Amino acid sequence: MSYVLAIDQGTTSTRALVYDVSGHCLGSANRELTQHYPQPGWVEHDADEIWQSVTDVVPRALAAAQVSPDQLIALGLTNQRETVVLWERATGKPLARAIVWQDRRTADFCRQHHAAEAWIAQSTGLVLDPYFSATKIRWLLDRDGSLRTRAEAGELACGTIDSWLIWNLTAGKVHATDASNASRTLLLNVLTMAWDDDLCRFFAVPRPLLPRVLPSSADFGVTAALGFLPAGLPITGVAGDQQAALFGQGGFTLGAAKCTYGTGAFFLQHIGSKFMPSHHRMLTSLAALTDDQPQYVLEGSVFVAGAAVQWLRDGLKMFADAAEVEALAEGADPQHPIVFVPALVGLGAPHWMPEAQGVIFGVTRGTRREDLARAALEGVALQVADLLEAAGRDCGQALTSLQVDGGMARNAFFLQMQADLLGIDLIQSSQSEATAQGAAFLAGLQVGFWPDLDALRKIIKPGRRFEPHMNAVSRDRRRALWKKAVRAVTEFYRMP
Repeated sequence: MSYVLAIDQGTTSTRALVYDVSGHCLGSANRELTQHYPQPGWVEHDADEIWQSVTDVVPRALAAAQVSPDQLIALGLTNQRETVVLWERATGKPLARAIVWQDRRTADFCRQHHAAEAWIAQSTGLVLDPYFSATKIRWLLDRDGSLRTRAEAGELACGTIDSWLIWNLTAGKVHATDASNASRTLLLNVLTMAWDDDLCRFFAVPRPLLPRVLPSSADFGVTAALGFLPAGLPITGVAGDQQAALFGQGGFTLGAAKCTYGTGAFFLQHIGSKFMPSHHRMLTSLAALTDDQPQYVLEGSVFVAGAAVQWLRDGLKMFADAAEVEALAEGADPQHPIVFVPALVGLGAPHWMPEAQGVIFGVTRGTRREDLARAALEGVALQVADLLEAAGRDCGQALTSLQVDGGMARNAFFLQMQADLLGIDLIQSSQSEATAQGAAFLAGLQVGFWPDLDALRKIIKPGRRFEPHMNAVSRDRRRALWKKAVRAVTEFYRMP
């Protein structure tokens, strides 16, 4: 018997999962990561810790699945996107902590160069925001003049987390990324699927730093003899976490849509083979690709989703386990709702305001932790409603249903709230780890473990369906109150 290994390197944890040919996960292991916040608005990871987490979870996942390393036929990777690592080619040593996608330290640069956003969007499909990788790379090089000189000389390498893991898995033999990750850097022309010289000059990123760009299902090299994995295991699937999640739920073609609720919430809608820039502050990126022909997705990102629950748990100490938020929220008083705009690291699409901070409206002496729990969940759901509204305007047609996955998608109370605020059916993924499953699918396709997309469609099963119960009048009233709150937040934090 042969199996596929998937490594899902996320913002708060690293997970390894083992899949059989029927698409079942036979075993998994997880390890949380340390979050570093050296200054307000700064978010960092230790790149070495990320790699060590991989070496830890893979053997445990194999043991849980009762699979030996030599039974693996392929390895797939999926990762937190936009987070960047800078390292020495000769030693593989990181030269600084990884700057995480949530980090806002380059907000001033983005604000000062806002006039360039229109032409940047024409080739990247993105807005000029600290979220993306290019300004982070520039910041890393600017902090030490010798680093830029060394980068131009080809002594240094840089990349998103997939590139960092591929480099370590192959013992420094391969410096590569996939198109879906590359399309989130502000350096890739998504029409040509190649690094863009004009963009590299604008962001002052030397081309020798950058990895080779491949389709998501491709030959990314083979593992070195690592101890926890054998030498020669093909790495054949790589995709950014959100594109992988769409692929893992069968979103291979035009019209498919999903929302993944992890640290943030990420809505993706497949828009086919034609590049379509957004006119409503959404993003257009490359989908997970099975060949060298471009396919695009329209995307909206909410920076704080599960992170809001994590903040209630770790910051406010409201409960010990994140799963407790569901029962707590159910105990809130619906007659005295409060509004929480969870802009803890700025507002993402379609508002794009990195300076914004979290605000809670309507707090009284009678406000309880139950009310805060409900408001946090509702704040996430209302942000997602904003995304679908903007996407509907871009595409000229609203969705009638939405696939959902991720940690918060295990929360039935939250999913019912989301269906109510969207006014459409939600279809819960039968696989809570759709992101990892997408990476496994991409890897398995390349080696023939699954012969084609039709074979994958047959093994993807829909999960529970949540139908909206809220009437249109109540929905419109709640969303109008939310939009009023967002306007107040953006006005308060707008830079002079």
